[in-house]
Order: sequence, then structure tokens, then C-alpha cells
Amino acid sequence: MRVEMLQDSSAETFSKQLLDIGNGKVAKDETRYVKLPNYFCKIADSQDILIEPIFPDVHTQYINHEWLAERAILAAKNADVDNLNLKIQQLLPGNLVSYKSINTVCDVSEVVNFPTEFLNSLDLSGMPPHNLILKVGSPIILLRNLSPARICNGARLVIRKLMKSVIEASILNGKFKSENILISWIPIIVTEFLLVSMFIPNYHIHVSFS
Repeated sequence: MRVEMLQDSSAETFSKQLLDIGNGKVAKDETRYVKLPNYFCKIADSQDILIEPIFPDVHTQYINHEWLAERAILAAKNADVDNLNLKIQQLLPGNLVSYKSINTVCDVSEVVNFPTEFLNSLDLSGMPPHNLILKVGSPIILLRNLSPARICNGARLVIRKLMKSVIEASILNGKFKSENILISWIPIIVTEFLLVSMFIPNYHIHVSFS
């Protein structure tokens, strides 16, 4: 995992070190392993220890959107991302809200071959999870273009209100910073992951603490 913060003076050094390792410029010892410098990173024994210095007092600071926009924890695995996002959301006041997609295959003759339980278990790249767990105050990232000129894939927002069929959110940065928008369910047909087409209606967003 890698913590990313704006105006982090060590980020450029860290980036150069990674490139040097990848390009074979760092000497190996007799074991053929690369020895990293002591200042290369700080080891955290648990996710909780990692979260605290990056999101200190998040239960009160989360209302400061500039503070929220300048920090994130990068992780290589979706499972780690989901665990970190859930842990940090649980530190915020209020209740968690669950939104579940209704996953089906488009060809009714294939329904028996692709049970709902299997479709719900899929973790597809670029798609929201089947069980999307959200809380007011959480930062989110868009996974689809809603309006290319204003709200596009990759935009970061913060949740202001969770309703049954609509989510109200505020844009975190950029030209339209602080502007409120409404996000509704987006039905989408996915074909590239399975032998059949899959119909997935859900909010195409993801929590973005991590």
C-alpha cells in the first residue's frame, strides 16, 4: 500500500526509487534481493495503524472537504481497498446505507447457467460492487461519465444525502468544485467479462478513502 497526500515532498523521491528498481539500477546483494534504504517507507502492522496518521480525527474532520480531497490510501488489491473504505466509513457519524445491484443475464435461456448468487459474487474491473455500502460524508469516485463537460469518469465527490433512488453529492475539486449534483441508478449491459451479456443496474460509483 502507498499513502498519497498532496504536496508530499517525498513522493518524487519515492517515485524515482521505484523506477530505479524497475530499471535494474539498484544493486542486489548476494541473495539477489534488493536492499531498500531505511527511509524508503514506514511499515504499518495493521490497517488501523495506517489509517490514523492519514485520516486523523476523521469523525470530525470529514466535513472539511479540502482536507478530505487531499488524502487517499493506495492499495494494490480490491479486497484491501474495500476493507479500508469500510473501516474509515465506520469512523464517521451516522448510519451505513447498503445499495444492492440487481444482476441478471440478458438471455433468459442462460439464467439456469448463471445463478444470481454467482453474478453477485463477481468483482468486475471498473464496476461497483454488488453490495455498495455508503455513508453521508464519504468521498466517492465516479465510474462512468455523467456529463463529460462537468462530471466524468474519475471525478471525486463527497456524499451529502442518501435517498432510495438518488444520491446527492458535492464535487470535491476542479472547476465545478462544491457544486451539488444528483446521481441516479445507471443500468448497464456488460459483455466483455462473460460468455453472455450481463445486465447491471446500480450507482456507478465507488467509495474513495482508498
